[in-house]
Amino acid sequence: MKLLVLGRGKTGSLVAEVARERKHEVQALSSADNERASALTPARLSNIDVVIDFTSPHAVLENIAACVSAKKNVVVGTTGWHRDLARIREMVEKSGTGLLYAANFSLGVNLFFETVRTAAAALQHDYFGQIVERHHVHKKDAPSGTAMALQGIIKEASGADLEIVSFREGEVVGMHEVVFDSTADSIYLCHDAKSRRGFAEGAVRGAEWLAGKSGFFNFKEIWREL
Repeated sequence: MKLLVLGRGKTGSLVAEVARERKHEVQALSSADNERASALTPARLSNIDVVIDFTSPHAVLENIAACVSAKKNVVVGTTGWHRDLARIREMVEKSGTGLLYAANFSLGVNLFFETVRTAAAALQHDYFGQIVERHHVHKKDAPSGTAMALQGIIKEASGADLEIVSFREGEVVGMHEVVFDSTADSIYLCHDAKSRRGFAEGAVRGAEWLAGKSGFFNFKEIWREL
């Protein structure tokens, strides 16, 4: 496939590297190359199969709109924009294009989501809970998209709306912990990313899955198909 990666930060650069390892043709644009989605013209995107966005919350909505306008499928790994989910879904579905998004493209994190969903039953049996997330100091959104996804999963499973505590320190790739505590014992569930490679591999495999499809998809609903 011919892929265009938006974002040349640590994760975006790794996405491009993984995509080349998987024998795809890859182009990349930095934020300076693509201010306000100015580079995402129909002509520029004419020979691109899928666009992969790992940019920033303030840039991603314009990038999505430009890709959809050009009838190009897009994988969105950027977080911090989900308040606009309903509007973007409508835009994508009306255009007949395809969009795949995720709070986290790591297969391990998606297994973690399922584990937490099961464990959330504790909150119906005299346990109290909390979500703690730690990321590097460069991360622009807080709480993280993954922590908010955990919060949503737990609320859906148990009805409880747990507090999220966020820390930004050093070069921490990403750690998420869910604690269920009672007077009798405590349950600790934790996912600690050792590197960004899991995110990058999931995003590229997601792009392979999305090619030729139309619709609005959440990675947590399709990752087992990969």
